[in-house]
Amino acid sequence: MKFAHLADCHIGSWRDPKLKDISTRAFVKAVDLCTGEKVDFILIAGDLFNTSLPGIEFIKAVTKKLKEVKDLGIRVYVIAGSHDFSPSGKTMLDVLEHADLFVNVAKGEAIDGRLKLNFTVDEKTGAKITGLLGKRGGLEKSYYEDLYRENLESEPGFKIFMFHSLLTELKPKDLEKVDSQPLSLLPKTFDYYAGGHPHFVENKKIEGYGVVAYPGPLFPNNFRELEKLGRGGFYIYDGGKLEWYPVQVYNAYSMHFECNHKSAEQVNKEIFDMIKSKEFFDTIVTLRLDGVLDSGKVSDIDFKQIFSVLYEKSAYFVMKNTNGLSSKEFEQISVDSGNIEETEDKLIKEHLGQIKVEGDEDALIKQFMQALSLEKNEGEKVADFERRLVDEVKNITR
Repeated sequence: MKFAHLADCHIGSWRDPKLKDISTRAFVKAVDLCTGEKVDFILIAGDLFNTSLPGIEFIKAVTKKLKEVKDLGIRVYVIAGSHDFSPSGKTMLDVLEHADLFVNVAKGEAIDGRLKLNFTVDEKTGAKITGLLGKRGGLEKSYYEDLYRENLESEPGFKIFMFHSLLTELKPKDLEKVDSQPLSLLPKTFDYYAGGHPHFVENKKIEGYGVVAYPGPLFPNNFRELEKLGRGGFYIYDGGKLEWYPVQVYNAYSMHFECNHKSAEQVNKEIFDMIKSKEFFDTIVTLRLDGVLDSGKVSDIDFKQIFSVLYEKSAYFVMKNTNGLSSKEFEQISVDSGNIEETEDKLIKEHLGQIKVEGDEDALIKQFMQALSLEKNEGEKVADFERRLVDEVKNITR
């Protein structure tokens, strides 16, 4: 028996025009790898799409590829994830299932207040597949708590359970504060547990449960994941052997600069020194800067020129993250609590050393503060109030 295990395709997740098709391309490439490896069937453990009602261009691309797979005699089995699930039932997964392009295996019935799942049997291999959908905020946990397990655990044959939840026993350190659910909520005695939802790659054989696996996303879904993963992938299970197959759409290169005790000029030079001797052909480049600059402002770093050089060196896409970067010129200043006037005076005096203003700085700042504290008069139109506020500011700067 040979099957592929995909999860978290998140088709349609990137909004930038240059990246909006990248998750679709990753999906197409992954499916082509699956057919090239002649798998018997494909599992998609949630979040095929990034939303329950994706854009038409994404639906067309996925439909075309799923039709090719069906024509090759390869069945696809899915569950809904926290992104493509819809409480209203209005989800594109239902449309594609009605078109017989895949089978949603999360099916069952309520019996005396408990959920009894049914098995879907793969005709080619006889594998018995079932599972539960994922919901936002881990709300699928109630389904597991009400799950009728007897029929699942006593069923003979090769069994696969698909789920879309973070398991406590498998989560890494960087997710230790993220809500999760214990492995004990899953039914026992299955041969393979096809997981989705957390975006990391992990598999573990656990006594009483079989192999529990997370393939990670087919393509990184955000800046941090691009830094950490660089690329996505999926698993292929072949007669008991599990292998992870990378999906390389573009190269990825991450740069991280620690900026403490440095000037904006120094950081600028460090970045240019790093990129001048490298080429970035067809590469997605991420640039992260952290720390507090000793002198200069964040805006003094010439990102426009940095991006220009990277694109000249054939980078496909460049993005930066400066959320962790600040300057001493605008560091937060704390003061003891007192009345409003005293607090304002102290803040003004503290900040005067950080900025340069011509004239009587103290008086000028107080005038601006007074102007900006104007309130809208009763019955005054918004446009008139805004005009009056602008006039007050103009009078100060004359």
